[in-house]
Amino acid sequence: MPHIEIKYSDNLTINTGEIFDDIEEIINGKDISAGECKSRAYPCSQYKYSHMLVIVSLLTKPHRDKIFTQSLSLEIEKAVKVHLKQSLYFSLSIEYSQDYYTTNIHRVEGDELVGMVDNVTS
Repeated sequence: MPHIEIKYSDNLTINTGEIFDDIEEIINGKDISAGECKSRAYPCSQYKYSHMLVIVSLLTKPHRDKIFTQSLSLEIEKAVKVHLKQSLYFSLSIEYSQDYYTTNIHRVEGDELVGMVDNVTS
């Protein structure tokens, strides 16, 4: 259950939904056991320079070694930069869970899990 966070200065014109989809596709293309990526974007109105920080958090697994991580990082950076049409400082961090990290789904009877597409209002 990977997580993607994008923190960026709000002067950037970006489509975070497209970036989320591209990153999720890359992760699942390299590791079919990854699953859906929980994605969040945080535009920031207080900043000194135009900047984007992408954080990808994954569960620790034996096959997610240094070579996997370096390859994943290069692919994600390339894919994200395709969407960037302005000059900015760019940072990318791939992080792995600690020993006591818990992740699961909490379901409430009669309620559906809402995704980004489901949560769009007109």
